[in-house]
Formats: sequence, structure tokens, C-alpha cells
Amino acid sequence: MAATEQSPGADESEAPWLSSGELDSWLSVVRLMTRLPWAIEGQLQRDSDLSMVEYMTMAMLGEAPDWTMRMSTLAEEASVSLSRLSHMVKRLEARGYVRREPDPADGRFTNAILLPAGRQKMEESAPAHVAFVRHAVIDNLSPERLRRLGQDAERILQRIDSPAR
Repeated sequence: MAATEQSPGADESEAPWLSSGELDSWLSVVRLMTRLPWAIEGQLQRDSDLSMVEYMTMAMLGEAPDWTMRMSTLAEEASVSLSRLSHMVKRLEARGYVRREPDPADGRFTNAILLPAGRQKMEESAPAHVAFVRHAVIDNLSPERLRRLGQDAERILQRIDSPAR
């Protein structure tokens, strides 16, 4: 349906249907949101025996001061529930990559700490992962288009994170 047409029985408060061009663009975004994480997951599993969320978590810890971050903050940054993060960090602990300990500043919180074996795993994993990201995304876009894609992604994330009107 055209952007100005409504579905049968729709009232004025409902959003208009997508135009053909909007629908084509939206479906491309949906395919990208679905296939890119699968492709990244496959590359990381194949080359590093890590899931995407494990890699992201370890990378965030690698960037944190003293390779340490509160679990609650890490869950928020990784866009996962605290429960899911806790299970995943437990698996990383079993592999010797991460440890958990009470936050010395406030014992109500738990910190995740990237261990030397985890830092080594990241150093070994990063080259293949960066090469894949470069091949799949970065080298596919001009610097200007890449910059705009990042800006557009941030605008959409801000809209998602803001309260609905």
C-alpha cells in the first residue's frame, strides 16, 4: 500500500502503511539485522571458538580500566540480561578467560575481570575477526557512507532507548 493508504478498518491514530520503497529498504535492514550477527557468530565460532557475545564481553573488558567492569554495567553495554551474562561469564571462567569477584568499592556488586589468558585469546582472535568485519562491512562502504551508517544506527538506537510518545 502507498504511504497514505490505511489498512482496512484503520483509524487516524494508526501509522500509515509503508510505501514500496520504504518496504524494500525496511526488508533490507531486517535481512542485515538477521544475517550479519549469524555471519559474525559463525566466523568467531569457526576461527576462535567464541560466541559473538563472549567476544564482545571480553573486548569490553579489554578496554575497561584494569580490565575490570561491574557485571551490571557489562550486561547493559553488551545488551544482554544480567542472568544471561552471568551464565556466559561462568563459561568464560571455566575456560580461564575471566574471573568474578565482589566489587571492593561496593560489595553488593560483582566485577568481571579479564585474565591474562583472556587477553591472549583476544589478541589471537582479533586479527581474523577484524578481517571479517572489514570484508563484510567496512570495505563495502566509502568512508562517508560508513560514517553516515554509524550516525544513522545511533539515531535509531536513541529512538529505541527513548520512551515512546
